[in-house]
Amino acid sequence: MPLQALLWDVDGTLAETERDGHRLAFNRAFSESGVPLHWDEDAYGALLAISGGRERITAALELAQGAPADPGLVAELQARKQRHYTALVAAGELRLRPGVAELIAEASAAGVVQAIVTTSGRPAVTALAEHLLAGLAGCFRLWVCGDDVARKKPDPEAYRRALQQLGLPAETALALEDSGNGLEAADRAGVACLLTPSHYGSAEPPERWWPARAVVSQLGAGAAVLRGPACQGQRITLSYLQDLLEALPP
Repeated sequence: MPLQALLWDVDGTLAETERDGHRLAFNRAFSESGVPLHWDEDAYGALLAISGGRERITAALELAQGAPADPGLVAELQARKQRHYTALVAAGELRLRPGVAELIAEASAAGVVQAIVTTSGRPAVTALAEHLLAGLAGCFRLWVCGDDVARKKPDPEAYRRALQQLGLPAETALALEDSGNGLEAADRAGVACLLTPSHYGSAEPPERWWPARAVVSQLGAGAAVLRGPACQGQRITLSYLQDLLEALPP
């Protein structure tokens, strides 16, 4: 069946936003508010098992104070964090991962529908789209963000919602993800997935990656296939994704 849609995760897939963006923004929000929390790279990596910024703040506060977190404080910290994240993106502190812009443009030129499917809030996605995607933002027909679902990845709700809104069956779409949570969400929705591990995704046990049609180091020039069919020219192309969609599931 021909490839009709690419469903893009954001954090870790479009850009290395978790380590170099969200983590720093959380820490600045904590410091600004006088909250005695600070997440180094390892601590934040462990927290990524919890999907969603509000959820991570809540879990960290409850662990630190041994009592339920104040919803008002959680909301305040999340709002401060979002302002700091937007400022980081606007300052040019983040970049798209190699090959992302080229693949988005190639798919758009070929008439393949593209959508964003993420657990990030809409303000974070808006900041990234305005400053990193620039002229490519119009290539996406719709966004499904963390605000739009009741259950975040690894729950498949976001992928199912995207497919419903696009009016496409799961077998015509391919997801691009960077970690086990996203891969699980796509797989449970019946969507084939290409995994391109991010900094944190690459630290996961490889057995979490088994549902992926392929695992590659990146999308751009110099891409190495870590598992799956070889790619021509060491770059992930639309034709390679079509071949993945047609391949038998692992």
